[in-house]
Amino acid sequence: MESRTFNIADFNIRISFEDSEKNGMWLLPSFDAFQSADTGSYFFTLTVDDSLRPVKEKKLIRKFDTGNGDTLVYQLPDGGYQYIIRDINNRDCSLLITNHDFTVCQCALNGDWTMRSFGLNDALMLIFAFASSFRQTMLIHASCIMLGNTAYPFIAQSGTGKSTHSSLWMKHIDGAELLNDDNPIIRILDDGQPYIYGSPWSGKTPCYRNRRARLGAVTRIDRAPRNSIEQLPPIQAFASLLPACSSMKWDSVIYRNLCDAVTRVIETTPIYTLHCLPDEEAARVCYASLVKSEK
Repeated sequence: MESRTFNIADFNIRISFEDSEKNGMWLLPSFDAFQSADTGSYFFTLTVDDSLRPVKEKKLIRKFDTGNGDTLVYQLPDGGYQYIIRDINNRDCSLLITNHDFTVCQCALNGDWTMRSFGLNDALMLIFAFASSFRQTMLIHASCIMLGNTAYPFIAQSGTGKSTHSSLWMKHIDGAELLNDDNPIIRILDDGQPYIYGSPWSGKTPCYRNRRARLGAVTRIDRAPRNSIEQLPPIQAFASLLPACSSMKWDSVIYRNLCDAVTRVIETTPIYTLHCLPDEEAARVCYASLVKSEK
């Protein structure tokens, strides 16, 4: 059995592959920067074994579209979950079975390299998102810029212009660099302050950085005919940030954990809405409010 340890957002995870010519670390090139020494203590473990079979006694509780294909969610009698992860062509790429808190997981893969890599990456992202809810941590759908030791994620509906706005910062704001372009991780540490991390999941942009920065502000991008920015009051800030976080609303414990973490973030971090065009002025208006106001 091939096993590797990775450190993601300062959590150690263990991935093991049963002997197979089709499965191995070559399915996870984006994880290279996150390899870590084996500590013997893991946030969660995942065993990849194509002999795994679906649990017969289960209840379908949700079918949702990730944008890259459907995922079917089943509740198991012991409180765990079973997932069928499909790609955009409706092909079954992976079967994932977890315990109730996502600390022990098993996965079977199917198809060619593309299907297996997609199925395994999606399974790992799903496990991390839900397991981390128990540790004041959230995976968010955002493009994130870093300036020095502080980072600024931009959230919005798909296609609204998160990546475009990040590219405007990198072009026009000195020192701006990309931390992650799709799924950075916010974690509230023991000092009560939120930090944001790069992750192995970055959408179509290959930006897999094992870095941590202080969370400076969160900004929602809203397309508009002119550029302006406003800081949101707490209730609107909560309603703006929550939909950007990966969660399972049907699991009351996980959802409550997420809501608690979001509340902690908005207590310590300003949340903005940027009404903008995709131009240089938008980046400078945003920078002036987020960064210059801190000085």
